[in-house]
Amino acid sequence: MQKITTFLWFDSQAEEAANFYTSLFGDSKINNIVRYGSAGPGDAGSVMTVDFELFGQQFVALNGGPEYKFTPAISLYVHCKDQTEVDRYWEALAAGGSDQACGWLVDKYGVSWQIIPDRLTELLQDKDGAKAQRVMNAMLQMQKIDVAALEAAAKG
Repeated sequence: MQKITTFLWFDSQAEEAANFYTSLFGDSKINNIVRYGSAGPGDAGSVMTVDFELFGQQFVALNGGPEYKFTPAISLYVHCKDQTEVDRYWEALAAGGSDQACGWLVDKYGVSWQIIPDRLTELLQDKDGAKAQRVMNAMLQMQKIDVAALEAAAKG
């Protein structure tokens, strides 16, 4: 068992969200669903928590009610090998949610995600400071990250 597990508080969509996320990411599965008993606080028999894995990383989703909302202060960062992965994850996760700046989006459940190609990190860490700055300036103009546009900015 991993030492730290991400715990996500949903109003009432924990099972729906977990099913959506596990359908999108590889090496993913629902491990367990715990239901509220007669002691509550949820309705007896309704989903309390869903334990699931994305790429082998453990998560717990809770149906905790409307008291708390997600904010972009915490986000899930997805390393993407290429533009195809960026496009795939972006389109699926942004559907019903909202595009944000610099590779960030908020999905239909309110969870913030960063969909970032590995190439962006490589270019931002380039030893040529002017090249890295051009890439940063290009990235700051984007919502979904465009690898070809980053490469063009890197070349000047």
